[in-house]
Amino acid sequence: MRRLALTVAIAAILCGASLAHAAADAAFTQFIVSLWPEAQAAGVSRATFDAETKGLEPDYKLPDLILPGRPATGAATQAEFVQVPADYIREPSIIKLAEEGQRLMAKHRAALTAIEQRFGVPGTIVLAIWGRETDYGRYTLPYDGLRVMATQAYVGRRKDQYRNEFILALKLISDGEVTRKDMRASWAGATGLTQFLPSELYKHGVDFDGDGRRDIWHSVPDALASAAQQLVNKGWQPGVRWAYEVQAPANADCTMGVPEVTKPIGEWIRDGFAPVRGEKLKAAELVEPASLLQPEGIYGPAFLTTKNYFVIKEYNFSDLYVLYVGHLSDRMTTPQPFATPWSASTQLRTADVEAMQRHLTRVGLYTDKLDGKAGMKTRAALGAYQKKAGLKVDCWPSEAVLRSISAAR
Repeated sequence: MRRLALTVAIAAILCGASLAHAAADAAFTQFIVSLWPEAQAAGVSRATFDAETKGLEPDYKLPDLILPGRPATGAATQAEFVQVPADYIREPSIIKLAEEGQRLMAKHRAALTAIEQRFGVPGTIVLAIWGRETDYGRYTLPYDGLRVMATQAYVGRRKDQYRNEFILALKLISDGEVTRKDMRASWAGATGLTQFLPSELYKHGVDFDGDGRRDIWHSVPDALASAAQQLVNKGWQPGVRWAYEVQAPANADCTMGVPEVTKPIGEWIRDGFAPVRGEKLKAAELVEPASLLQPEGIYGPAFLTTKNYFVIKEYNFSDLYVLYVGHLSDRMTTPQPFATPWSASTQLRTADVEAMQRHLTRVGLYTDKLDGKAGMKTRAALGAYQKKAGLKVDCWPSEAVLRSISAAR
């Protein structure tokens, strides 16, 4: 009898779970149906809407969702934000991608030359974006893009954004730009060789090969031209390098390493920031405004970053991403690694960095996002805290700083 009762109880639980799942999916289906007026207003055909939403189910295994009765999930951990530079910008990886980039530069020379002439963006930059985003198309994106955007629109943390992305994804299919099968995506919905959201494709997409489609999934000219157009639309300045590696003077103040502190490169040089390997800059370069970037605080390489550095950062909001793309671009033409090696620094847990940010906010040293990421503004705020606390000023989130902040709370 006890075994029978247990069997009945398990069956009831499974039945209840099944009914709850069915109810959730029914609510999802109703949500999708309710989007038809918006899709119609955006130009999606009824045939496309019906065909692509029939049987569509949410993917509750995606990150960054808010699900009733379940612990809140955050965005998937991105290597750009949790790895130290030496682990993210690995020399063997750079060498491999640079060699493949050189081969592709020769293969697509005509298209890359035309892209640079039209947009003013070097071919090596867009090749480096392609290499970083999808390993030059060799990496297969793991998700059904339409399902990702539908799920994020339904239970994601940025519902309104993804509601629009889902409508535009349907429009891409309706307009004949891509098939559902080819719209593979990341967990966040970015798709194509150079990783665009649907809204970005409609803003920046280019039919560079002239076949009537902005095909960033199969056409290398379209994908690279679209990446170039996105950079231009975000402020790319032709003829300006992305950054200059420099040797910082011993008395450099690392708290100055924020985008708001800019000076002409010539002035930085007069203050003791020497271009590495004795490089001599042209007069036009010396007057370019630049900001100081020290990705590992006072440790590792230092850079003077131009406007174009921050334009690339609009593509992916990570200093390490921009350093990777910029350096990979350089390595396609110059086989030299960074002059100063990365240090063996360790990265604190995201929760620890966020705790630091909260304290720095409370004491008025930090006013940016509480995201657990040790970006430029967090590092500068840490340096300001170190000055006030009488600690070594290195602008790096270390265990010593964490202990000091914990004791001060």
